[in-house]
Amino acid sequence: MCAASSEVVDRLIDRLIDVVGAGHVLTDPDVVAGFATDWTGRFTGSARLVVRPADRDEVSGVLKVCHELGIAVVPQGGNTGLVGGGIPYRGEVVLSLTRLTYLSPVDPVTRQVTAGAGVTLSALTAHAAEAGLDFAINIASRGSATVGGLVATNAGGLRVLRWGSMRDQVVDVEAVLANGDVVGRAVGLPKDSTGYDLAGSLVGSEGTLAVVTAARLRLIPAFAERATATLAFDRTEDAVAAIGALRVLPSLTSAEVYYDAGLKLVCAHRQIAPPFAESYEVYLLVECTADVDPTEALGEVVETLPGLRNSALAVDESSRRTLWTHREAHAEAINALGPPLKLDVGVPTALAAEFEQEVRSIVTEVAPSATLVLFGHLAEGNYHVNVVGAGDAEDELTDRVLRAAAARDGTISAEHGVGVAKARWLELTRSPVERALYRAVKLAWDPGGLLNPGVLVAVPAT
Repeated sequence: MCAASSEVVDRLIDRLIDVVGAGHVLTDPDVVAGFATDWTGRFTGSARLVVRPADRDEVSGVLKVCHELGIAVVPQGGNTGLVGGGIPYRGEVVLSLTRLTYLSPVDPVTRQVTAGAGVTLSALTAHAAEAGLDFAINIASRGSATVGGLVATNAGGLRVLRWGSMRDQVVDVEAVLANGDVVGRAVGLPKDSTGYDLAGSLVGSEGTLAVVTAARLRLIPAFAERATATLAFDRTEDAVAAIGALRVLPSLTSAEVYYDAGLKLVCAHRQIAPPFAESYEVYLLVECTADVDPTEALGEVVETLPGLRNSALAVDESSRRTLWTHREAHAEAINALGPPLKLDVGVPTALAAEFEQEVRSIVTEVAPSATLVLFGHLAEGNYHVNVVGAGDAEDELTDRVLRAAAARDGTISAEHGVGVAKARWLELTRSPVERALYRAVKLAWDPGGLLNPGVLVAVPAT
């Protein structure tokens, strides 16, 4: 795209206007720049223009034009990604999908709904609630994260313990290939055994294989009762053991870990009180949801937990929201300190405490003056490692933390994706044979290498 002549660019603009209308082809440099920087401010690139189609057919038309002219395309949703996977770096066209906001009526029999790629998570959840149901995925960026992005990154979040990640919620998808051809029906048949799972291939593909335009999604019950508590421990080992004990509760939905440094940061940033009058090293936020009040059952298990130092049970909705704020406001409080190095990693849960201690040792050794804040989804062994003020040590920190996860048969990305931030470390957890298969799959779907070049799989555009 950078090397495209002015004549080709003029042709591109004219033809895209024919597809989506003049008001939805954005060329003003100041406007376009907003689409070329990610939420964290760490990843910045350049785009020639932004095109905003309204539906699948317009997406198809845009991709046909770009394919014919050999122009690379970066699909983008709510731009809430954390690994630089939805940012143009070399003057590509940004394909913004935020206008694809179609929501079908909820099917009460199959408990499914079809959502356009541009539907926000909060809008999807509200739509499900109107039908007396809920959507399983819940993340802090729910107000701006979109269905297409959730599918593309296989998003996880706060309720994976009970309901699984985005892959478990997707029944089918509708998508458009790089050449403009449409694949998938998103009709949601409960049974269909006709060969390869194309929808499954697109979940977690980070916009490198096709552009997801809609997804048929499973919904879950909207439970009327919940019990929320923060549990305090001296050691992560005790928090891990607590999750094992709490799993006897079929209502257990969330188990989130954070530490004293992060809690102090959040309380100062939000001007709220901590859950306890005194400080502890480790905090585990747990929530149970059910049709009948799970508070008593939760309390009975909590009383048996070895190593428990204190507990705070939410007594009303206001206190419940405060307990959740202690955990969910971590990202914004950290960002207030400056752009953080953010590493989303996962290890077997049994090794989570050991991994936590090694991360602390690595940061102390490599960047002793930096601020480290850890939090995450402890039931899945998924830590969000945040380091602010590491300066030139960021690359070494990234390398050592990712290697520490890989050495424990973990993953370099539990839920944020690989993007460009971690592409060169993929070899830590994917063998040469597996990476060759990745490239073969990429070339089968996108032979010209025009979709999201440089993300996940390095296949040069032809």
